[in-house]
Amino acid sequence: MSDRQEFRVLRTYEDFELREYLPCVIAEVKVSAQYSSSTSSAFSTLFNYISKGNKSSQKIAMTAPVITAQKADTPETAEWYVSFVMPSGSTFGHLPHPNDSQVTLRELDTEICVAKSFRGKATDELSRKITQELRISASKVNIALSDETRICRFDPPFKPGFLQYNEIVIPAHLDAV
Repeated sequence: MSDRQEFRVLRTYEDFELREYLPCVIAEVKVSAQYSSSTSSAFSTLFNYISKGNKSSQKIAMTAPVITAQKADTPETAEWYVSFVMPSGSTFGHLPHPNDSQVTLRELDTEICVAKSFRGKATDELSRKITQELRISASKVNIALSDETRICRFDPPFKPGFLQYNEIVIPAHLDAV
């Protein structure tokens, strides 16, 4: 089991959690593709970076989840950001620079988000359904959300789909929390 992105649960609601994600660094690749192919097209580039495909030829531990994010919740938008969270304690200045210019390192500050977990293969259809449910649930308790949606996958693709664990994570607007 790989390390997971660090967070603490601020409050548990009936069907989602309000979480505070701790600062971290991500390695990210922007992909213009449909959701179904976005992760596979970026995964090898990101995996190469953590497998010594960097200026220091340094191996970096794999963490969970693999995040596929979209900045706007519209089906027409085919721009996705696929990212690996760097191991806990990593800092931007101490990570090796990627050899591949498609890989961008980015620091994330502390962030408040809502999260809803689900089992099954994180298909476009299932992810959109869970996202819609999460947005409706958050609005019922007056939590305003950003237009970004993160589909977080924790299991390798060869694990049977019905056993796969995933989460939808959406940043919340701090003033509304």
